[in-house]
Amino acid sequence: MKHIYLEEIKKLESEPKIVNIFSEKEIKMIQELYETLTYTVFNKKQNVKKKGWIQNINKELDKIYFEKIKDVLGDFKMDTLKSKSGDDYFGLFHESFSPLPLHVDSGFDEEAIIYKQLITPLSPIGDTVIFKNKWYGKSTSFTIDPEELKFKPKPEQNERSSDHLGKEDFDKGIHKENLTHIDINNLKGLKVQMIYKWKVGETLIVDRTHIHSSSSRINEKKLGLTTFTKK
Repeated sequence: MKHIYLEEIKKLESEPKIVNIFSEKEIKMIQELYETLTYTVFNKKQNVKKKGWIQNINKELDKIYFEKIKDVLGDFKMDTLKSKSGDDYFGLFHESFSPLPLHVDSGFDEEAIIYKQLITPLSPIGDTVIFKNKWYGKSTSFTIDPEELKFKPKPEQNERSSDHLGKEDFDKGIHKENLTHIDINNLKGLKVQMIYKWKVGETLIVDRTHIHSSSSRINEKKLGLTTFTKK
C-alpha cells in the first residue's frame, strides 16, 4: 500500500519538535486516567501493554487534551483505534517492559492524509530514536529476519518489510549506546535525526512518516501516551 495523497502529506511535513503544552496538574490527571482504564492490547512478543484513551470518562480532561493539541497543530482529526461505541480513542497509552523495535506509524488507510504523532512521556526513563528516513506505505515493522518477513498481518496489524535498508553501514557508536536491541544490519542506510530523551511534562511532535524506535534504555518499564492525527 502507498498513500494516495503523497504530495499533500509531504507538504505538511516539518522538523520534529518538543513542546511543553501540559501543566504538572494536567500530566497528573492523564496519569490518573491511565490507572482507571482497562487494557486494550497486551502484545506479549513486544512485551507491551496498551490502553486506549476512551472518551467521556473525564470530560474535562478530554476537552483540555484536544484543545491543547489543537493549539499546537491547528485543525486535525484523530486517527487511532475506535472504542466499541465507535468513538475515536484520544490516544494509546503504552506501558513497555522492553524497548520497541524499528517501525513506522503511518496508518492503514491509503486515502488518509496522515499528519503528526505526539508522544507524551508519563515516566522519566526512556528515549525515542527518530530517523531521517521516511516511509510512505502502510504502518510497518522493519526486519531482516526471514521468518518474520513471512508474517501475514491481519487488519490493523503492521506489515513486515526490509525495504527500508540502504547500503551504508549504521554508525557503530550510536548502535552501542542506544540501539543494542536491534540487529545493526537491520539499520543499514538509516541516519538518526534526533534522540529524544524522555522528560515528563514534555511532548514530542513528529511526522508520522518518520521511521523510529525506542532506545535500549529502559528502567524496568516506561509509560507514554501516543496520539496519531490526520487532516
